[in-house]
Amino acid sequence: MPAHGTITHRSDTLTYLCGEEVRQACAEIDPLACMHETLVAHAEGRTILPPEAYLGWESPGGGEARSIAMPGLVHGGLTAAGTKVINARPGNVEQGLPRASGLTVLFDPRTARPLCVMEGAHISALRTAAVSVLAVRRLVRPGARAAALYGAGVIAREHALMLARRLPGLEEIRVYDAVPGRVAQFEQDTGVVLATYGVKITAAEDARTAAYGADVVIACTSTRHGYVERSWLAPGTLAVNVSLDDLTEDVLLGADKLYVDDWGLIRDDPHRLLGRLLRAGRVREEHGATLGELLGGSRPGRESDDELIVVNPFGLSVEDIALAHRVYRIARHRGLGTALPR
Repeated sequence: MPAHGTITHRSDTLTYLCGEEVRQACAEIDPLACMHETLVAHAEGRTILPPEAYLGWESPGGGEARSIAMPGLVHGGLTAAGTKVINARPGNVEQGLPRASGLTVLFDPRTARPLCVMEGAHISALRTAAVSVLAVRRLVRPGARAAALYGAGVIAREHALMLARRLPGLEEIRVYDAVPGRVAQFEQDTGVVLATYGVKITAAEDARTAAYGADVVIACTSTRHGYVERSWLAPGTLAVNVSLDDLTEDVLLGADKLYVDDWGLIRDDPHRLLGRLLRAGRVREEHGATLGELLGGSRPGRESDDELIVVNPFGLSVEDIALAHRVYRIARHRGLGTALPR
């Protein structure tokens, strides 16, 4: 039998899982349960979350490019350790390439040797949507029927599919994207599946129209400038700021409740609005809460149907590592992957 906290692995090989194999394994995982467990572990101090390593440059083809290395470790029944590497270049989209791509590398927690390298973009998108929908299920007002999505890319599609599956009573998802034609493609990619859950897609004329009367607003864009105004959001709205820069200052300061995943990451980030407000003392940690505290029961959730609630999930490497660890276990059980010689 393997020692506690390890998975048996041939010492002379390294497993590689391609994108399709990762998707096959993810289909057998409940990502919401995985994120619930991970966020609670993080709130209880059972994770290690070192600083990220950020590399940015001007690509030879023009436009900015960046690579972020995000190590992490989660203690649990089986300890999961590894590093997420996620790269992005917004200009890729114009060339028919994904904006973001990456790899997740898992380590043997006993020997520290690499165990597995797997395609990381799907894991990143899936865990991002899972954290949002987990928060929505806990914080949305009862009887929610309409959601608004900003952005019509991969992350938004994962959100739409998971909302339809996991939020009973949802009837409509309004989608707005500044790039012409992307919402039509979004509907083509997801419309049939969403319809099986009784959810229809509506293309919003503009960003304000999308938010009008929505119970939950989720931003999944690549913008660097806030545009969602406090006046757009009706009392009781839940706003999930996935892409971190979409909500304006008046929304963040005007929220009745604010939830984050990690205050330290937000405080140390030099780019995002909430970090600037936190360092300036205009937002205080004691006035908010973490999602782990919410899920663990130490902090309250929604207490009134009229509360404006904001969730600002920075994104934690331990979420990717925990999900990738489950992918690896399923892959080994199913015989998925390619054994690479060391």
